[in-house]
Amino acid sequence: MTRIEFTPTGIVHSPFHDPRDMPIQPVGARGVRGTVELHPGCAPGLKDIEGFSRIILLYHFHRSEGYSLEVVPFLDARPHGVFATRAPRRPNAIGLSILRLVAVDGATLIVEDVDILDGTPVLDIKPYVPAFDAYPDERSGWLAETEKDPGSVRSDDRFC
Repeated sequence: MTRIEFTPTGIVHSPFHDPRDMPIQPVGARGVRGTVELHPGCAPGLKDIEGFSRIILLYHFHRSEGYSLEVVPFLDARPHGVFATRAPRRPNAIGLSILRLVAVDGATLIVEDVDILDGTPVLDIKPYVPAFDAYPDERSGWLAETEKDPGSVRSDDRFC
């Protein structure tokens, strides 16, 4: 297998300093404010981003070590394949969050709905475009059977 390396483009600043007891998805972090601070040389890449209400943030789960191909996710008591979950301990520790873009200040994005650990390295930013990214009629697999509310579930130490 070919090795792939990424260079972070910035860092996330959030109120979450411990992976325990944080929201597990942006829906559970509504209104939680943070910033995405890009390296100054990346600032030109933000041109015209202020016209979007949401961004897709791709980042490295920098505190995640190892992985299992079957995990028990926060929203279920049964094991599932890691690729059928959003668990942070994955073969490639890449996270994705769709955040509300509040403002742009130079090389810094002010964002809300932050469910990301403080100090997380940013890999990429893409604009969220409802016409491209929203598929409300699609199936959601095992999540359709869960009775847990993803907005109220908090993380524990199972992926620390």
